[in-house]
Amino acid sequence: MTPLVAAAVLVAALTHASWNAIAHTIKDQLAAFTLIGGGAAVIGAVIACFAPLPRPAAWPYLLVSALLHIGYQALLMRSFSLGDFGQMYPIARGTAPLVVTVLAAVFVGESLDIWQATGVAVASAGLLGVALWGIRGRTKGATRNGPHWPALLAALATGLSIAAYTVVDGVGVRNSGSPIGYIAWLMILEGALIPAYALSTRRARLLAQLRPHAVLGLLGAALSMLAYGLVLWAQSRAPLAPVAALRESSIIVGAAIGALFFKERFGTPRIAAAGLMVVGIGLMLHTTG
Repeated sequence: MTPLVAAAVLVAALTHASWNAIAHTIKDQLAAFTLIGGGAAVIGAVIACFAPLPRPAAWPYLLVSALLHIGYQALLMRSFSLGDFGQMYPIARGTAPLVVTVLAAVFVGESLDIWQATGVAVASAGLLGVALWGIRGRTKGATRNGPHWPALLAALATGLSIAAYTVVDGVGVRNSGSPIGYIAWLMILEGALIPAYALSTRRARLLAQLRPHAVLGLLGAALSMLAYGLVLWAQSRAPLAPVAALRESSIIVGAAIGALFFKERFGTPRIAAAGLMVVGIGLMLHTTG
């Protein structure tokens, strides 16, 4: 992983946390993801007019990835409706890196050197620390006897879907011959279904429900496409596991957004966990020196 790739993934982490915060801000989650998905599909269609088509070998991965992304968005909507942003977002993102490491080793044949493997493990420990600190009694619906399990299970399932599409797209973009074309067609395929579902269920009411959130939702769409476009570009130039772990530094950004804008507590334990994340990033980049 070169410094340029690392920088691209860190920018992706910032923009990803930002669009997720926008989605959480819009209380009508179906309206939020209709605007974000539909806006990204429109942007993707414009880009597809100028980018080369992905090679035929990439299309099966595109189709599977689109289905996985739709499942991810449905689970993310469920998570945001049940829990705090500062808790659900870190859990959803924090479960992915270690799962990606295993999947990449099994299905892609990637192996990490000792520094990268240690870095992924340390960074993942930091990510999970950010995610799990204070989980008891802090999730919506939690009781004195424990956390609100439906919210936590939705967040964990979201993390597993993230790991799945990360590996699928990592292989697909390498077979595409056109990372820009791949991301454009992925946005078209995945972005059209949620708006279609919203239109079929809400019909004439949909436009009026979208209008108050249009600017914010379309901003989220642009940030969403930029975030994943940078990740796909990075995946075409570096191993999947370190990219996945570094990408999830968005958890730190998400926790900070939760503290600053949603008045959710950050706290010393999460600062310590963020320190682990920084150490892990340093270890992952060690081999570039």
